[in-house]
Amino acid sequence: MDILNVILATVVAFGAGAVWYMKLAEPWMAAAGIPEDAEGRPQGGMDPKVMALTFVMQLVVAGMMRHVFALGGIDTVAKGLVAGLGIGLFLIAPWIALNYANAMRPFRLTLIDAGYATLACTLMGIVLTLF
Repeated sequence: MDILNVILATVVAFGAGAVWYMKLAEPWMAAAGIPEDAEGRPQGGMDPKVMALTFVMQLVVAGMMRHVFALGGIDTVAKGLVAGLGIGLFLIAPWIALNYANAMRPFRLTLIDAGYATLACTLMGIVLTLF
């Protein structure tokens, strides 16, 4: 059952990313410096390998979160929400901020990407403790 929870948590986080980045596509592309085509999409299109890699990396995160939750006794939805929020907001978001600051990336990009990481981890935390 644990592997199904990990896969479901990954699917939910991945789906949330699709919605997040569809809503924030224009400011994200501008902040990331990605050129747009005539239709406002990334020039040259999106490589499907990037989406596959995204899913696999989120699967790794969800799997590790499940492991940490098991070791830490995080076994209710409320605990999963708080732990997921904490992982996103206090582990992943600062690391994104650190990398982007050193790469001299716009702070707006940090907010968009770290915001998604926080949302995704929170959703993963909820899903991992549902069943």
